Amino acid sequence: MTHSGDYHAPDGLRTRGTVIVVPGRGETRATYARFGSRLAYDAYRVRVVDLPAADPAAVAPFLDALARRLSEAVDGIAAEAPDGLPRPLVLVGSDLGAAGLAALLAGPFSATAWWPQAAVLAGLPGQGSRAAGKWEDELDIRTHCPTHRGVLTGDAAVERGALAGAVPQGLLDAAYESAAEIPQLLLVGDADPLADRDVIARAAKSLPRARLTVVRGAHHDVLNDLQHRSVAAEIVTFLEALRNELIPAVTVETSAW
Repeated sequence: MTHSGDYHAPDGLRTRGTVIVVPGRGETRATYARFGSRLAYDAYRVRVVDLPAADPAAVAPFLDALARRLSEAVDGIAAEAPDGLPRPLVLVGSDLGAAGLAALLAGPFSATAWWPQAAVLAGLPGQGSRAAGKWEDELDIRTHCPTHRGVLTGDAAVERGALAGAVPQGLLDAAYESAAEIPQLLLVGDADPLADRDVIARAAKSLPRARLTVVRGAHHDVLNDLQHRSVAAEIVTFLEALRNELIPAVTVETSAW
């Protein structure tokens, strides 16, 4: 059984790096088809994996299963590439996927093949945050993008009501206590009712090499809301800067807006 969705750089272009995406609660690989295609168009190799089926309340088994999922993805991409895994390797997580990645990065895994050069954590959930109500209510919390609402509604594999249960506190504690030294981009929507902006800001300030980006008007599914083009551009800018020791290729010298 396959556990991934794959997106390749256009023919004739050299692949500029590898991005592995871990979805959030209730989501599937198809949830990130638009996101994966957009990064691939910019010549990044993208693989979307499934969340492990392990219960995240049992933190250690859940993280072990997630680590195995990442290892399988990295090994698979490396085996198909003529020169091995295209680097830098960047892990992207949303919601529970973001919390899982943050908790993994806090652990003793830096010698593993899946250890990344950077991470993007989107929509980190806050303590006890949950979404009750009908499907339309959950959609309103997730995204106001009509296209993405249609993707979620039309995918029979999407688990409706998945946001009704809070992310386990033990996993959140491990995620927010991370001191991983790799560069990290944290993304949060300023209209995300499941995020704790103060906690995320403190976490970003405590990390050695982190950048916190707040997306105006965005909801919980910050990678797939109305601002998805700007968010993808922010991530590509981060990926490109990563290839140049975090020095951005473009800076603004003067501006009237």
